[in-house]
Order: sequence, then C-alpha cells, then structure tokens
Amino acid sequence: MSLSRRLATGLGAAAATTLAAVAAAPLIGVAAPDPDHAAAARAAASWLAGEFTDGILPGPATPEDWGLTIDGILALSATGVDPSTRQAATAQVAANVRAYNSYDHWGHKGYTDGGATAKLLYAASVTGAEPTDFGGYDLRAETLSLIAGADTDHQRGRITSRSPSATGWDPSNTFDQSFAVVGLSRSGGVPQDAVDFLIRQQCAAGGFRLFPDTAGGPSPSCDAQPDAILDVDSTAMAVQALLSAAENGAAGAADAADAGADWLVSQQHNDGSFGGSGPTTGTNSNSTGLAGQALAAAGHDAEANQAARALAALQLTTANGGAAAAEAGAIAYNAGGMADAVTDGLADNDRDQWRRATAQALLGLVQVPLGRIGLDPPPPTGAPTPTGTASPTTSPTGTGSPTPTATVSPTPSATGTVPSETPSAPPTSSAPVTPTPTTPSLGGLPTTGAAITSYVLLTVLLLGGGVGLLVLGRRRAS
Repeated sequence: MSLSRRLATGLGAAAATTLAAVAAAPLIGVAAPDPDHAAAARAAASWLAGEFTDGILPGPATPEDWGLTIDGILALSATGVDPSTRQAATAQVAANVRAYNSYDHWGHKGYTDGGATAKLLYAASVTGAEPTDFGGYDLRAETLSLIAGADTDHQRGRITSRSPSATGWDPSNTFDQSFAVVGLSRSGGVPQDAVDFLIRQQCAAGGFRLFPDTAGGPSPSCDAQPDAILDVDSTAMAVQALLSAAENGAAGAADAADAGADWLVSQQHNDGSFGGSGPTTGTNSNSTGLAGQALAAAGHDAEANQAARALAALQLTTANGGAAAAEAGAIAYNAGGMADAVTDGLADNDRDQWRRATAQALLGLVQVPLGRIGLDPPPPTGAPTPTGTASPTTSPTGTGSPTPTATVSPTPSATGTVPSETPSAPPTSSAPVTPTPTTPSLGGLPTTGAAITSYVLLTVLLLGGGVGLLVLGRRRAS
C-alpha cells in the first residue's frame, strides 16, 4: 500500500530538504521485495504464458478452463509478464462470461454461479477492464444481486448461486466469499454484511473453514461447528480479502485478518512450506503460494520469505531441471512431482497439474497481495530470470492433489435476496471485448507487506531557529 505523507504547515526550505532525505530512507517495518524471489516469479509467469493458446488455458479434458485462465491472468498481472497474452486472455474471458458462471451453454437457463461471478468481478478489476460492463455484463451488480439479504438469518451476506429450482443447499465456499469481498471492495465498495459473513467463517483459533455448510445444513459460524476443519488456503484468501475490505473501512476486517495471519504462522512447516486440508493436506506449492502471499500482505515478512524459499525449491531451472530443463520456470505441486519431472521430463498428462500449481505458487514469490494486483507495479527483479540459478537444496515434502480452481458446481442452489443493484441485460454479441490495459500506479511505494497494525513514527528536528516539530503521520498498510 502506498504510504501517505501528512506534512505540517509552515515548513522552511531547510525543513523540506531534511524531510526529503528522511522520506527517501527505508521505512521501519516495511521490507523491500526480494529481487531473487521476484525474478523467480517472473520466470514462472513466463512459463505459464507459454501454456496459453489464443488467450486460453486448457483444462484436463477440455480446450478451455475459464477458472484456470483467470488464475493465469492474475499471475501475469501480478508479475507484469507478457501484457499481450494477458490482454488476449482477458478478452477471451470477457467474451465467455456465461460459459463460466452459468449453464446457459448447456441449455439450463436461469442458473448463475455466485463464486464464478465473484471471481469474474475480481478479474475485471485486476485487469483494468470496466466491472460494470465486462463482456456486456454488469458484474458488480450481478455479484451484489447474489449476496443473501436480511431475511436469510445467519446466511445474510453470503455469496450465493441463483437457480430456477432452489434446493436449500449452496455450493459457495470461503474462496467464493473472499473473491466477492475483494472484488466488491475494488469495484466501488463492499457491503458490511458480506464482510461479516466471511468473518463468521473464522474460528476462535484464527483459521477459516472452507465450507460454511455441514451435512445437516447451513452452520451459523465456524465456532458453532464442533468438527470444523480449518483450512490454510481458505484462510490465506480470507486474510487478503479482509485486508482489502479494511482499506475500504469495513468494521472488524482488520482484526480478523490479523488473527488469520497469526494462525497461518502457526501452521507453517520448518522448511517454510504449507499444506492444505482434506486431499491437499500434504505439503504443496498451491497452499504455500497462497499462504506466503497472505503473510506478506499482513506484514509477516520473515515467514513470507520462508515460504518463498520453499517455493523456489520446487521451481525448475536450466541448472536443476534435468530432463525437464526446457520447462524452466514451472513450479511443481510437490517434491514428488519435481523429482519425476527432473528424471522423466514433463509429460502431457502432467501439464494440467503444473499449470495450476505454477499459477498459485508464483503469488507467494511475487508477494503482491490480491487487493493490490493491477494497482501496484510488480516488484523489481535482481536478474532477468532464475533459469541459470540452482534450486535450494531443501524442498517441501508431502503428497496430495493440487488445489482446484473455482469451478461451477452442477447442483442448483437457493437464490439470495436481490439488493438494490440489479444485473445488466445480456450482451447482444459474443465478440471478444478488448479490455483497457492496467496502468500501474507509479506514486508512492509498492505494497511490501507492512503489518496492518504497524506504524512508523519519524521525528525530524527542524532547522532555522526552532520552527517546530514535524511528525510524519501514522502509516497503516492494509
């Protein structure tokens, strides 16, 4: 977050000179981005850019996977790599909004997936496109229309899916809610109800559960579910969404984000890595990437850099890649996948896992928070790419499958109360919409992971006969 500077009035020329010298010095509690990690992130993004075909990333059995394509857009936006591929991908997603967030293409009219809609809204805000006219759709209004209203009791504020035949069950989870909160925060403001629902998914320990529902139906809160499983990936997403909401003045968001980040620190392995929950319990680069990104956003710089080192150990380079040296930049899901690639190369049926792992893992290397991607310029790199650098000698271990990107559930769900903003009419044409490229803000400093509760107090004694005391305003990153 760029740091604002409040200056006292009546400063003389000597005071201004002194202030300039102090302001140029490194700020306490604000860590500079690691150039090696930033270079590794760019190498990962360059490899991922080469996996696009006509602006699309494929799925394991389909020529297009829109959720994964959006993940690729976020990765390219965070690193500043290959703007032409990023713009082509944004145009493709804009032209296929309904292919991702509805079943219209399969003949099932009237279903709108809340999580997919929220992820589209966030993607539009990141790329510099217009969220209220993305592919002809007002994604902000659509997302607001899918936020459950006041008559839904403890479901109030939840991102839901609209269905012509409500079943009482909704597929949305904490990932979806986080995308809704950060997407709305970045596109004009987020309702407090949506923030409150996300906070209710946090248990007293600080971690967040993945699913708001139990087998018996919706659960009012994380603490109300005795067997709630806290999830690293969900917590990392929620922390970043809440930091973005706190920046926009949402009540309770900053404290919840701090508690979530502290819980993430408690879950970090000795080598810096993380595992998820359920099938992703084993150490993996998806969980490590998201957690590292969240830790950097919350100001836990040492732990974020530990996570980055664990990720670097899973990255192929020309020096360590063996049979997969030509895939330099790609990041393995786990140590087993890394070892197999070095020995046997990267088989076609493995590429989907590598694409998903690389897209999320590089976020823990570049360390630009979700709330700032597309706003802050990417961190500078110390070298063009790390392809000639050997990987660290230690690497995360563990097994599991990659964390899936947000997908459209085939089960219809209950419809949330429609707020005052309503969706726009469907587009009259399916032609790709050329997005407006994001122009990074060049003012101030890029986000570097200062803690939301940390402050810097700089006191400068003014020259020229006791003009007074200048205090630089309290600095708060969110």
